[in-house]
Amino acid sequence: MSKKPSQAAMMRQIQKMQEDMANAQESLANETVDVSVGGGAVTVVITGHQRVQSIQINKEMLDMDDEEWLTDLQDLLALAVNQAVEQSQAMAAEKMESVTSGLSGLPGLGGLLG
Repeated sequence: MSKKPSQAAMMRQIQKMQEDMANAQESLANETVDVSVGGGAVTVVITGHQRVQSIQINKEMLDMDDEEWLTDLQDLLALAVNQAVEQSQAMAAEKMESVTSGLSGLPGLGGLLG
């Protein structure tokens, strides 16, 4: 026979989870992902909140003699930003999943997040 947690215990667990989620959200603002493409031609640094902090372009890695250098640079910028956003979103999802994994033990809530 399994013992059901009291309503007060469940509320404490939910309150702790809410605090953990707030802390995780706050920490994502300070955590960054660095993405480099084109052999280091373009590097993007983005936060866990998908805010681009910096974009660095290494002009030594660009072939300025190629007539298409500007198009190539634009393509590299788009690729780097898109990859950075994807990695940032994955980092945020992983962090939030670690916080919400405790919900599976709460009666009636386990199936909501699975």
